Amino acid sequence: MTTVALAVTDGMLHFELSLACEVFGYDLSGVADPWYSLALCGPSAVRVGRFRLEPDSGLDRLAHADLVIVPGWADIDVEPPAELVDAVRAAHEAGARVASLCTGAFILAAAGLLDGRRATTHWAHTRALAERHPRVEVDPDVLYVDNGSVLTSAGKAAAMDLCLHLVRLDHGSAVANALARRLVVPPHRAGGQAQFVPAPVPAQDDHPLADLLPWAIDRLDRPLTVEDLARRANMSSRHLGRHFRSVTGTTPLQWLLTQRIRRAQELLETTGDSVDAIAEATGMGTAASLRRHFNRTVGVPPDAYRRTFRSTRSSG
Repeated sequence: MTTVALAVTDGMLHFELSLACEVFGYDLSGVADPWYSLALCGPSAVRVGRFRLEPDSGLDRLAHADLVIVPGWADIDVEPPAELVDAVRAAHEAGARVASLCTGAFILAAAGLLDGRRATTHWAHTRALAERHPRVEVDPDVLYVDNGSVLTSAGKAAAMDLCLHLVRLDHGSAVANALARRLVVPPHRAGGQAQFVPAPVPAQDDHPLADLLPWAIDRLDRPLTVEDLARRANMSSRHLGRHFRSVTGTTPLQWLLTQRIRRAQELLETTGDSVDAIAEATGMGTAASLRRHFNRTVGVPPDAYRRTFRSTRSSG
């Protein structure tokens, strides 16, 4: 069982803290067994916004966890407590994965964990992070960054993207998708946080691609082209590309490829279909094409992915 330690001190943002508790702290053994074991770790009773929390353990427990979550830091102009920074650093040195949500990246940066690494935080604070920590490669245009043992997310809802990414790494895409459905959130959002700056996100059923995206997802087994999508949306290919960039943060073809890979992950986890059959079912054409794109996107070949996550699911 993966042990998760959630760092809690005065000055944390309650939204990100609650979100992490929702993902890692509830009994979701019906989705994957074993699930996570969550402990709230802090120096004493803490004030988080309007809420008062009683931690389960002290900050020293961070060093004994498999995964440490650092929620958002409310006031980036206030130095985080030295004991928190030291505990986060010690946890990483002990071998824990350390993930920050939103402005929690400032705590990871203070601990030196982001030096020489790519990282992100809420778009409104990326410049401040870069100016205060020049050794950090700050990327303002992503929802999260995974460096293996150190992970950072952009603002607010992007914290959920990162938490689902962690679940996907540990339990596979099908489990992460089942959890996302339970939480009524998208299992994977394409594009980066630039799509949210400064214009608000269009309502889910109130943007030019609202009908097109589900139509395309239902037809991933077909060799769809940009022209097919443009024809369905009744707009030019150039006009379609602008809308895709605005709504998803990426191009039509890249969005399609992402959906095909996600579908392939689910089929590899939940069926015994051959790679050739999955390539056909996901519109990838041939097994060679699926293997090439899958390996480049996911980081492992389809067969290795299946061995990892089918065994994980069967062991639960």
